[in-house]
Amino acid sequence: MTWSSRTVLVTGATGLVGASLVSALLAKGAQVVALVRNADPLRALNRHTGLERVRVITGCLEELSDVERAVVDWEVDTVFHLGAQTQVQTAWRNPLGTFEANVRGTAHVLEVCRRHSSLVRALVVASSDKAYGPLRDGAYREEAPLCGKHPYDVSKSCADLLTSAYHASYGLPAAIARCGNIYGPGDVNFQRLIPSTLRSLLRGERPVLRSDGTHRRDYVYVSDVAEVYMKLAEALWAGQAAGRAYNFGPGRSHSVLEVVSELQSLLGAEALEPIILNRAVGEHQEQHLDASRLQNELGISPTVMLREGLERSIPWYRRYLEERADEQ
Repeated sequence: MTWSSRTVLVTGATGLVGASLVSALLAKGAQVVALVRNADPLRALNRHTGLERVRVITGCLEELSDVERAVVDWEVDTVFHLGAQTQVQTAWRNPLGTFEANVRGTAHVLEVCRRHSSLVRALVVASSDKAYGPLRDGAYREEAPLCGKHPYDVSKSCADLLTSAYHASYGLPAAIARCGNIYGPGDVNFQRLIPSTLRSLLRGERPVLRSDGTHRRDYVYVSDVAEVYMKLAEALWAGQAAGRAYNFGPGRSHSVLEVVSELQSLLGAEALEPIILNRAVGEHQEQHLDASRLQNELGISPTVMLREGLERSIPWYRRYLEERADEQ
């Protein structure tokens, strides 16, 4: 089966990865349905061509009937569940809202797919390295227990456990992708490290860091993430990957200060030293993924490493900020 024969639901379609995924699906000829809470004109989906070909359903994950309407009305056979509250600091301030979106919302997607198993043949759930909780020994591996400690981490642990339960109990054809920190063109969430640092440096200002700069993370480029989600769906169609979780990362972590240094180097802005606030809460010191399962079982690995990804991102942010200079 090819993508041109598929009708696909994407939750979280207006986010960074969702918009990239929708664009890639359209390019493959898929029929795309997007469950969208609101039509914020600054969101990434609205900056991609082909939006007029997306069937947009207004609704939210917290309402079971909205999810069910999207699947049933359009006879969806493949679901990408990306919709979530994705910010660690927001989760710290508003844990209940995060649990409603990330746990209840995931339960609704799973239940709708279970109820309509005659339609839905593949479900890819977008997760995170945060689901593992604190790093214990070198790198996260998929067989490690899910031990989230802080609100955002716990919400992702719960979502993954729910997905595993629906596969084990009902045979739901679901796979989980746990990625590191995702970045790239289209990300206008300026709470995040790379967008905020780029904005500061492009304005000739010193970047401001919430943490002490030593926290280490895996950074994965947005188009690589969209590609791995699609490859997992294809594996599910072929009878592979169901009930499996897969880590996806570059094989190397970078500290916050290393990322800032790369951006300074690319922009010739080494004189703009970061302002270090050291006020971050609910953040683990280090998170790093062992992605060998994905490589060994499905032959999938990242193609864009950090410096190249940052180089690709800079022109997009330069244009974006220049277009909105009068709004600042």
